[in-house]
Amino acid sequence: MRDNADMAIPEINPGEALRRVRDGALLLDVRESFEHATGLASGAIPLPRGDIAWRIAEVAPDPDADILTICAHGQRSLMAAQMLRGMGYTHVTSVAGGTARWIEEGLPMARPGGDEDFYDRYSRHLSLPEVGEAGQRRLEAARVVVLGAGGLGSPAALYLAAAGVGTLVIADDDVVERSNLQRQILHAENRIGQPKLQSAVHAVHDINPRVGIQGLPERVTSRNVELLLEGADVVLDGADNFATRYLLNDACVKLGKPLVYGAVQRFQGQASVFDAGRRRGTAPCYRCLFPQPPAAEDAPNCSEAGVLGVLPGVIGLLQATEAIKLILGIGEPLVGRVLMFDALAMRFHETRLAPDPECPVCAPGRPFPGYIDYAAFCAGR
Repeated sequence: MRDNADMAIPEINPGEALRRVRDGALLLDVRESFEHATGLASGAIPLPRGDIAWRIAEVAPDPDADILTICAHGQRSLMAAQMLRGMGYTHVTSVAGGTARWIEEGLPMARPGGDEDFYDRYSRHLSLPEVGEAGQRRLEAARVVVLGAGGLGSPAALYLAAAGVGTLVIADDDVVERSNLQRQILHAENRIGQPKLQSAVHAVHDINPRVGIQGLPERVTSRNVELLLEGADVVLDGADNFATRYLLNDACVKLGKPLVYGAVQRFQGQASVFDAGRRRGTAPCYRCLFPQPPAAEDAPNCSEAGVLGVLPGVIGLLQATEAIKLILGIGEPLVGRVLMFDALAMRFHETRLAPDPECPVCAPGRPFPGYIDYAAFCAGR
């Protein structure tokens, strides 16, 4: 005679499982906690398989109780049921096809926490163990400054909003022009002539009305830059001139803010993360890459040199990706690395960048030298 623990685990379909739950059976969802955030079969009790050994006595004190196990597709629930059988539970059944089949059959689901919009909107993030509900809540609490609602700021702002970053602070003093529309996807034909900030608010809220937007409709200078960066978790550089980039870098070093850098010209772009303010001596800043600004003839702006319309989209999305990674504390940010992209050759190339021990702004132990006349510095005066 075979031991009870060695007997095959019976399986039932979701419809039968729901009927038995309504008759008093316990339905245990043995998926991981981050999976529970995407929704539970109606009546299910969240109990990750790894927690069964120490929590089952609390959840199901009667070893003769009618217990059903469910997972995503039906495999882990069988293993959990076998574990319960080995622990002395005599009436254990697995739900075939799991939560996926439960949903396919249109059976009722429950959302934890009561915020239906949150769980629906971010369901694909909630399914990622690297994000989950805790990570999504971090994104929702985050504050990201996007300097510029132009070619780089447009895709970055849209994807940061879609990802659920709670507050976007956008600085731009320009208006929408028809020539912008080739690459600045925040804006639209019917908003030509509007301030870019107004247009950005419209576009971002069309994507995600949960996102709060604050705007600075003026040129960023040494007088207002620290107010702009106050409370920021990450700063994203979408500036279109070197003077503003040097100012933004110096402020981020002084205030200890990670700066996500991007730049484009013609068919080439580059991105990096400068985090010298928080990591003196181990992470470089923008000045470590460009101790001196290039001559004007070597760095024409987009209106002079032109730019492939999709190129800022590629670089802006890389910047948004780095910002999300920094907020979540996952992956390997582009700190100490400059990623260069050649659109014509469709090639990425990475260059290592070490911090400059003589950097006038981020060298270890060096006090902040103060803001300068950045326009004059970039003009070589």
